[in-house]
Amino acid sequence: MATRPLNNIWIRRQQCPCGDWKCYIKYEGDDQVTAGSELVKSEITSSSSSSSEVVFTPYVGQIFKSDDEAFEYYSNFARKNGFSIRKARSTESQNLGIYRRDFVCYRSGFNQPRKKANVEHPRDRKSVRCGCDAKLYLTKEIVDGIMQWYVSQFSSVHNHELLEDDQVRLLPAYRKIQEPDQERILLLSKAGFPVNRIVKVLELEKGVQPGQLPFIEKDVRNFVRTCKKTVQENDALLTEKRETDMLELVEACKATAHKDEGFVFVQFMRGGRPETVVTNIDSGLRDAIAIELPNTKHVMCLWRVLSKLPSWFSLPLGLRYADFKSEFEMLCHLEDVEDFEHQWNHLVARFGLGPDKHIALLFSYRASWPFSYIRGYFLARTLTAEYSKSVETFLKSILSPQSSLQFFFEQVGMAANPGIQERERQLYMPIKTCLPLEEHARNLFTPYAFYALQHEIVLAMQYAITEMAKCSYLVRHHKKLEGEYLVIWIPEEEQHSGILCRHSLRVLVTKNYFQIPEKYFPHRWRLESNIVPLDYPIVQDINDECSQAFHSLSTTLLSESLMSKERFNFLHRELTQLLDQVRNMPDVNEVG
Repeated sequence: MATRPLNNIWIRRQQCPCGDWKCYIKYEGDDQVTAGSELVKSEITSSSSSSSEVVFTPYVGQIFKSDDEAFEYYSNFARKNGFSIRKARSTESQNLGIYRRDFVCYRSGFNQPRKKANVEHPRDRKSVRCGCDAKLYLTKEIVDGIMQWYVSQFSSVHNHELLEDDQVRLLPAYRKIQEPDQERILLLSKAGFPVNRIVKVLELEKGVQPGQLPFIEKDVRNFVRTCKKTVQENDALLTEKRETDMLELVEACKATAHKDEGFVFVQFMRGGRPETVVTNIDSGLRDAIAIELPNTKHVMCLWRVLSKLPSWFSLPLGLRYADFKSEFEMLCHLEDVEDFEHQWNHLVARFGLGPDKHIALLFSYRASWPFSYIRGYFLARTLTAEYSKSVETFLKSILSPQSSLQFFFEQVGMAANPGIQERERQLYMPIKTCLPLEEHARNLFTPYAFYALQHEIVLAMQYAITEMAKCSYLVRHHKKLEGEYLVIWIPEEEQHSGILCRHSLRVLVTKNYFQIPEKYFPHRWRLESNIVPLDYPIVQDINDECSQAFHSLSTTLLSESLMSKERFNFLHRELTQLLDQVRNMPDVNEVG
């Protein structure tokens, strides 16, 4: 066995994540070195202005804590000396596991002749291997119960020329695409940039001369190709999973229908189809809705469309993206179809987006997302960001990204349990305006529908109305916060779908309507809807007295608590504890 010195005077340094090539991580114990290594450190410090780092030549007997540590050290030495290394043979025993590692020059050995493919002109690539004997062999041993590796053989004799620094960096072993560069490459590739342009962009962003990146165009091309292959494989697995999920969902529906005679998809609205369906941007959903619900209006949530803009257009538009986004949002809210299409063409021409595939996609879906195309359909508040976020919050509370369709079906079924709807029915719905119209709606509408209508009733009180000719009314906000609206009222020809808007409600109030006409009550918003059983008790009238007493007390508490910070903190603390006690009390089905 080769002898080894007692002290190992080599320096182990690792590049700092900050990116500065002069900045290195200092390991614990680096200060406890011999005088020889202290001398080396001082030499390195004095020559810090040099771009090269001193790395000792490995020697027989040199000790490392692990084989990975030794490989990193030998690799750094190789790069400084114009070559690269690779892992060769390893030897294993039952007691020690792998106890020998062989690291060799990248040109070690000779390539074995391959069987040539049966083609007319096979490619004959020249091998870089030339039988070079430069090597470092490691052996593992255990001393005083501590495992260590030592250099058992080392040779620095090469039978080929060594490369200069600007050449050695191009060897495959040293061409690395770091994670930030990988993300940037994928983003540029998704935006449609070819590989050669991606390389140019990275050179400009990093401020380096052409060809000075730590990788070459071939590496970028291979990386993009590998990512695309991975995506395709994942897509194939996802498609298979979707098919399996669909079959499981169908079986779950059949089983539920067998157990529950009341279980039905579109028939729950007495055989009627929904007038509108709101989805994300999805061509599969669009096609399915067109086939299964041909008379249903398919609407794509505008908030979802706007969320796509940064990833689609920020890169190709650059500094002009902010102007594009502002004009795009204005265009979305135009009321006239002709105005939309005219402004759309102007937008596309101004920003040079004619060939862009995303612009073409949005325009092909234009019947489903701009306000001018969907303004005649009832959507309540389903297009707002708040509504979308509330739905996401609800779904995240019962599902995970790995949930199957069957599990989704079961969880939504539990969430839609009639018992939950009964509890919602029993919630008190306070009156805000004291208008007979509002009281009438509270007695007939579901809680969700009532609150949506109540919001419009409250706002209707802020509008002035001027009667015009031929049963028409000009409605405008008293502070002129928005444009004027013309409401035409022909009672015998009235047709409506959905919750009345604030402008129409203002006309009804002016015409002394104490009840909302029957024709303005969509069946799906009524309490007698067959979604909710009719025999559930209504407790609003019973709760009126209790609610009024509670509101009076809470108003007094609020006014008293605002007199000082001490009062407020005391009330907040006591009410928090009281709320916890109430929540822990058992539920009861009667009010008294």
